[in-house]
Amino acid sequence: MKYAGRLAAAAIAGVLSLAACGTDNNTDAGSGATSGSSPAAAGELSGTINAAGSSAQANAIEEWKKAFQSANSGVSINYQPSGSGAGIQSFIQGTVAFAGSDSALKDDKGEPEQADARCKTGKAINLPMVIGPVAVVYNLPGVDGLQLSPKTIGGIFNSTITKWDDPAIKADNPDAKLPSTAIQAFHRSDESGTSDNFTKFLKSTADWPYEPAKAWPAEAKGQGSKGSDGIASSVKTTEGAISYVELSYAENSQLQKAKVANGSGEFVELTPESAGKTVEAAEVTGTGNDLKLSIDYATKAAGAYPIVLVTYEITCEQGLPAEEAKLVKSFLNYTASDEGQQAITGLGYAPLPSTLLGKVRTAVEAIS
Repeated sequence: MKYAGRLAAAAIAGVLSLAACGTDNNTDAGSGATSGSSPAAAGELSGTINAAGSSAQANAIEEWKKAFQSANSGVSINYQPSGSGAGIQSFIQGTVAFAGSDSALKDDKGEPEQADARCKTGKAINLPMVIGPVAVVYNLPGVDGLQLSPKTIGGIFNSTITKWDDPAIKADNPDAKLPSTAIQAFHRSDESGTSDNFTKFLKSTADWPYEPAKAWPAEAKGQGSKGSDGIASSVKTTEGAISYVELSYAENSQLQKAKVANGSGEFVELTPESAGKTVEAAEVTGTGNDLKLSIDYATKAAGAYPIVLVTYEITCEQGLPAEEAKLVKSFLNYTASDEGQQAITGLGYAPLPSTLLGKVRTAVEAIS
């Protein structure tokens, strides 16, 4: 499937659609049908949705927001890309209607219990909504098509590989002319679901001695930059730099992207299709309408790019004030629609696989 060029048509379709959405008139989202819901007709909804969290999905939210607000002039959507950790805390504290997080609520931090307590009459649910593939980006003039194995990536980010002509990088790129330039490895300085997913990948596939976490391990050293925008800017302006950032930011900043070896040793270029192959094989480990996923970062599926990030919208299945629940449900019905998913593919995101998308629509329909 080709994704280039779909964005404009999909966004226009989302804006112009007058199909009813959400709480009262949705006929297909709850049944896992193929189309989902379009933005509600203008004038049907009014009010404000406050949300915060993952910066990885900020570009997706902005695209959805434009279409949804255009169809519903009385609705205002305020999304603060404060980072996954901050977004979850805002949700737990009750200051936002939903949080965007690049990792599901964590049991070891007591987040599910705290989020359930916020919801009062229901439980908090993790709804996968955005596939944001994580690119390994670099700035090395004269070196195109860089290939990196997980073990080499781990060495670079653990500061044990410090020059671009290191034997490990040469082994991954036998035909490349690699300079002796010092490697400048950048990581997120703020708590980030991107770091959480990236370190999960390293822990699963490389000799990574630290536990996965939203906070970068201080022992690994490197240089910190805040937010996805900060990472993209640091790499773009620093020769010899390397980092990890969502595909949408890599493409917006026109950064070079390395091919990454999956579990079978195949070096795979990052595309929405190659990232989707990894998510398609993910296991749902949540119960009921909680759709927490377990991703195999060591996947051996042919053509599968292994470093993927799934952003969840975390909200109450029941327990939000009635008007707020109606708005959140309507908005998420749109983001989970075919129109909503297609509208973000041109921004560097991958659409949810159809089987998972049907489960998401069913879960959204349960919000009340």
